[in-house]
Amino acid sequence: MAAADPIPRIVVLAGDGIGPEIVGAARELLGAIGEFEFIERPIGGAAIDELGTPLSDEVLEDCRRADAVLLGAVGGPKWDSTDPDAPRPEQGLLGLRKGLGLYANLRPVKPLPALIDSSPLRRERISGTDLLVVRELTGGIYFGRKEREGDSAVDECVYSRAEIARIARVGFEAAESRDGRLTSVDKANVLETSRLWREVISGMAAEWPEVELDHMLVDNTAMQLVSDPGRFDVIVTENMFGDILSDEAAMLTGSLGMLPSASLGDDGPGVFEPVHGSAPDIAGTGAANPLATFLSVAMMLRHGLDRGGDATRIESAVEAALGDGLRTADLHTGAEEENEVGTAKMTEAVIAAL
Repeated sequence: MAAADPIPRIVVLAGDGIGPEIVGAARELLGAIGEFEFIERPIGGAAIDELGTPLSDEVLEDCRRADAVLLGAVGGPKWDSTDPDAPRPEQGLLGLRKGLGLYANLRPVKPLPALIDSSPLRRERISGTDLLVVRELTGGIYFGRKEREGDSAVDECVYSRAEIARIARVGFEAAESRDGRLTSVDKANVLETSRLWREVISGMAAEWPEVELDHMLVDNTAMQLVSDPGRFDVIVTENMFGDILSDEAAMLTGSLGMLPSASLGDDGPGVFEPVHGSAPDIAGTGAANPLATFLSVAMMLRHGLDRGGDATRIESAVEAALGDGLRTADLHTGAEEENEVGTAKMTEAVIAAL
């Protein structure tokens, strides 16, 4: 008799603000899908309060031994400080990415039919949008040397040829599996790191003859995302540009509450999280939108646990709940056919739609 498949081991990092609420909803959803082992650990502000550091060595080691990591959100005004030596919740997230070698962040942007009128852009402008932002995650200005002396401050941006090549490969392979178009975004008219970025990616294009590569400056990309988002298939870019552009692209879906993400490396577990923040203003009210977390769970099942069928079930269930007119407050337009619900009711509806 063949041995039963091992139960997937998922480290749950609920984090701060609405993190525990949306991750709790995600655990309910996973319980309706199958059997999983959950290991809950603190990160961000919660870890600062409990352990004195936003990411402890023990928590990082637990993540390394897992099959996947599900993250809620980190940060909040409680931990804001102008003291450069004070621990910050976001350091936990950066440390997690670095510690697990997660250099590629995937952020799909595809407005769902039921929400197309929730976007601030006109229906005809975003109709047909289906793009993927591939963001380099462990280099650039976020990880460069930081200094502050008197009235001056320095944030250094560094990229190596190898770092650019490995994220470019992810972008080319993603484009090859999709519509065959890759847009590399940089600021090569000003920045030396961007000139190296463009040089490396241009030199790799011959390996993917079926992929159409073009280069675009980041400021032009920001304009094109709101004026003609349908022109993009896969966008590959460096860390800070990707952070900004993917949040901008999220508004094509009508809300940051709808955008999932996956952070992947060459081996080991990936981290799967909604793109939105911890929303401390609504924490504890039961109003948080769990759908980006549910879609992140789908990405976890597909990219982290090789359970693509279950991922599709979740995505279809989310569409069905929205198709029935259910909306959380961030998605509610006030239309008569819509029914505004909180976290619990939306979770219940998605699970029912499975």
